[in-house]
Amino acid sequence: MSAHSESGKLKTVFIKKAAAAFIDDAHISQHWESLNYLGKPEITKALAEYEAFEKIFIDNGTEVLYLPQDDTVNMDSIYCRDAAIATDRGMIICNMGKEGRRNEPAAEHRAFEANGVKVLGFITSPGTLEGGDVAWLDEKTLAVGHTYRTNEEGIRQLSALLAPQGVTVMPVSMPHYKGPSDVFHLMSVLSPVDKNLAVVYSPLIPIIFRNELIARGFELVEVPEEEFDSMGCNVLALAPRVCLMVKGNPITKSRLEKAGCKVIEYEGSEISVKGGGGPTCLTRPVTRD
Repeated sequence: MSAHSESGKLKTVFIKKAAAAFIDDAHISQHWESLNYLGKPEITKALAEYEAFEKIFIDNGTEVLYLPQDDTVNMDSIYCRDAAIATDRGMIICNMGKEGRRNEPAAEHRAFEANGVKVLGFITSPGTLEGGDVAWLDEKTLAVGHTYRTNEEGIRQLSALLAPQGVTVMPVSMPHYKGPSDVFHLMSVLSPVDKNLAVVYSPLIPIIFRNELIARGFELVEVPEEEFDSMGCNVLALAPRVCLMVKGNPITKSRLEKAGCKVIEYEGSEISVKGGGGPTCLTRPVTRD
């Protein structure tokens, strides 16, 4: 088993239930606009969507660990990938670039300790780093988006923490796109779903990085423009070429199936689309085969 993969069979994952993150309608009403959600999530629908989402992992045979409700964080904590990075020698606790999410890494750290999960180190100010900017290309190569959420100092600290494991950190300079207030990570445009297959949205991928993926032998499943905002590019591998994605992206789904993938869909209008967080964002994988 290894943590250094985006596509091996998912063995252990942390999630945070909608009930523990969204809590109730009053909590949603307090936070959704300031956190730049596209619309106000409807709590009853969100709870039902999340129950179906959670069941997919249980049916897959994945060990599911739960992040508890924590009064120091808000509804964005449902997107639990961003606050930590899993490595073979323990979790790296991030330092969020989004001000409204600054307390999430400490909350996840407490949950990791409660579950006996080892912590390797911490990203500290002035460094910022969010897990959505991080993707394993292979066991020794970690691509890291340089974005408005992840800065140069955060990348430097990450490189220092991973160097003893022989891991090379590959910075990827991402475009401005919609600016600092938008949810735009490296994994907004890249989802590896096998060791040689990745879902990409090429219009927002730097040319040098796209060429690097091709040079490494990746076949690219291209997401069309009309399915980018509906998170066609946000795909979680439950196992090699077993893909979990939000419903409503039929072209990307068809292209994945043509590449030999099994595609599992879930309803995500409330828990994913409105908050800009698909299945990769909703999960913090720990180990894969």
